[in-house]
Amino acid sequence: MSAHTPPVSYVEPWLRGTHADVSAVGRAVLHAFDLALDDITKWTAGLSDLEVHAQPMGLSAVSFHLRHIARSADRLLTYAEGGQISGDQLARLKSEHTGCETLAELLAEVETAFSNAADRVRVLATADFNTFRGVGRKQLPTSIGGALVHVADHTQRHVGQVVTTSKVLKALRS
Repeated sequence: MSAHTPPVSYVEPWLRGTHADVSAVGRAVLHAFDLALDDITKWTAGLSDLEVHAQPMGLSAVSFHLRHIARSADRLLTYAEGGQISGDQLARLKSEHTGCETLAELLAEVETAFSNAADRVRVLATADFNTFRGVGRKQLPTSIGGALVHVADHTQRHVGQVVTTSKVLKALRS
């Protein structure tokens, strides 16, 4: 880089021109996953494996949020596809608050989940977004589009918690 070249600045996923082959709703979900990975990677950098399991000031652990982000994407997309969650998915839901994985293992779980989810989103993005979908035993009403938008919103909500808890953990080191 020469002295006259401006530094490379961060460009949010939705402005990168990626996933252009996917319709707008599906593309937005894929960009939410990309943004989630960017933020998770940035804000967890430097945390120890012990810190990711800590619950500073009663906050949920970073490890919980990372497990929940990965596993809830799978469950929400199952609903979007017209299915109901399996026994395995339910067992994984019940285990989200426990575990002793390293940060690297947790990040790998999220990356794998998003890679698998991206394939599913690409298929769902070709469907009629107004198609009814029932959620849970009560078959609460949503649609394919509603479930897709929710998986993006839900992911970002928990990423925000990862960011906040990571900042608290780093501040407590002082």
